[in-house]
Amino acid sequence: MADHVVADVAALEALYGTPGKASLIKVAPQLTPLYRKWIMASRLCIVSTVGPEGTDGSPRGDDGPVVQVLDSKTLLLPDWRGNNRIDTLRNIVADGRISLLFMVPGSNNVIRVNGTAVVSVDPDLIGRFNQKTHQPRSAVVITVAEVYSQCARALMRARLWTADDESAGLPSVGDLLAEQEAGFDGADYDAGWSARAADTMW
Repeated sequence: MADHVVADVAALEALYGTPGKASLIKVAPQLTPLYRKWIMASRLCIVSTVGPEGTDGSPRGDDGPVVQVLDSKTLLLPDWRGNNRIDTLRNIVADGRISLLFMVPGSNNVIRVNGTAVVSVDPDLIGRFNQKTHQPRSAVVITVAEVYSQCARALMRARLWTADDESAGLPSVGDLLAEQEAGFDGADYDAGWSARAADTMW
């Protein structure tokens, strides 16, 4: 395998050739009106960060726009309740580099944002978010370095929005937890999950 590893950028570029014009002109250094419209239609984004302990990818979702736009260079992402591992937030505090993938059901296009971020507990920023009397404990303030559309082929190949439900037979989270710790009651965990999620959504 080692003999076939691409080890330098020049070899990589020779392998793939020159990108097409559309791939080059699509990149904007800030939110344009149309990129902003697209992002504000998204209720789900995947957040990628990097820190001393490694990388992290985390889905973030809301029942409305997943982020707020403060201005053409700034996005605001609320940190709603999760599992309290705070992997994403740890990385942001340590490093600050961030990438986001915004998706909209039915569209095979994905909008990508790269930039830097900080974790804020500013009451004015947190106060912009209210869900059933709840507010996030913090918000991620993202400074946009670049925004661009992603080729639709990945979602088209995966048939993400058009495939039938393929989840039958998959292990549950309770199953996965029981696999990690002998004696863990995965069935009980699964049975109570829906009620726990409803009570702790925000």
